[in-house]
Amino acid sequence: MSFAQLALICGVAVLGPILALQKWAHLPVVVGELAVGLVLGATGLQVLHASDPTFTFLGEVGFALVMFVAGAHVPLRSEGLRAGLRSGLLRAAAVGVLAVPAGLALAALFGTGHGMLYAVLLASSSASIVMPSLAGLPLTGPTIVSMLAQIAVADAMCIVLLPLAVDPAKAPARALGALLVLLASLAVHLFLSWAERTGRRRAVHEVSEERGLALELRLSLTLLFALAAIAQLVGVSVMLAGFGMGLALAGVGEPRRLAKQLFALTEGFFAPLFFVWLGASLDLRTVAAHPSLALLGVCLGAAAAAVHGLMALTRQPLSVAIATCAQLGVPVAAATLGRAQGILAPGEDAALLVGAVVTIAITAAMSAGVARAAGPATTGPAIPEPPTTPTTPAAPA
Repeated sequence: MSFAQLALICGVAVLGPILALQKWAHLPVVVGELAVGLVLGATGLQVLHASDPTFTFLGEVGFALVMFVAGAHVPLRSEGLRAGLRSGLLRAAAVGVLAVPAGLALAALFGTGHGMLYAVLLASSSASIVMPSLAGLPLTGPTIVSMLAQIAVADAMCIVLLPLAVDPAKAPARALGALLVLLASLAVHLFLSWAERTGRRRAVHEVSEERGLALELRLSLTLLFALAAIAQLVGVSVMLAGFGMGLALAGVGEPRRLAKQLFALTEGFFAPLFFVWLGASLDLRTVAAHPSLALLGVCLGAAAAAVHGLMALTRQPLSVAIATCAQLGVPVAAATLGRAQGILAPGEDAALLVGAVVTIAITAAMSAGVARAAGPATTGPAIPEPPTTPTTPAAPA
């Protein structure tokens, strides 16, 4: 990989934010970045080669960082989230139960043998796709509070379960590895809590801000990459390490200055690079040559809308229930992991992303109904807005 290619990646990745400016389309930034990768990678001009070791490693760093930022913006300390946690948890669990037979049926229909992987995809949600439909609306109404809690629970659980579902034959080993990463993340949380409780975090913050040292950022990256090293050692994706580190920080409370620094580092360079790399690694020509793969993607998106939509039976507004099917981060991770481990059939990784695009289109169509369901503001603690991309947040104020 050369500086010329790096400059090209950074330059063309600007297409992502340009597409996101079209508010009527409700497109996340990563859609444009993936499109650029498709055009320049294996599907299109073949200018960028995802197999390049340097490109691959930088993509892995970006993957860890975007998951770190996503985890850090889960509002674990929000009273509003806790208020809707019970109903959100029950609905997320119900969707997960319904997703299993649906995923197994799709795997049997298309002969892929990846029923549990599809089940995880069907059960996942993404606040980054839902939130554009709530722009300018109150986030304190009971319907929306419960919906956001449901999405947060679904995201967290599916990220933990995904490595196990990608390769069920190695599930026991993967589960042990995932447990070790989660325990390491808990240790990080305890360390950060101790630093906050004793005032040491505040002292470091003041010195860092006064002298421009970025000490909190340096420490956070050190801990993140240490967790990623543990994940690689035990054969688990850096996705889990990044998300675990983010949750460890969210449980303590992310300093605003650190949030801005992480946003700049991730959204300014590593996230675009990762999604361009992912797009470059996908070969849609295989999907075009096998129409059944395109049909699989459409069916995955439709099935996700169906299992989530059934939550309307629990008195959740139908538009809100269907809108929670929005997904992108988990399918992106599934495509990345499945391809890296050689588990997915040729073109199946692209089919997973086709399914994600279908859910985005469905959620965009439900946006007006979601806005009506938000209703007038009610008294109560507000929930911070989640990320505006599958894994990267809007810049904190």
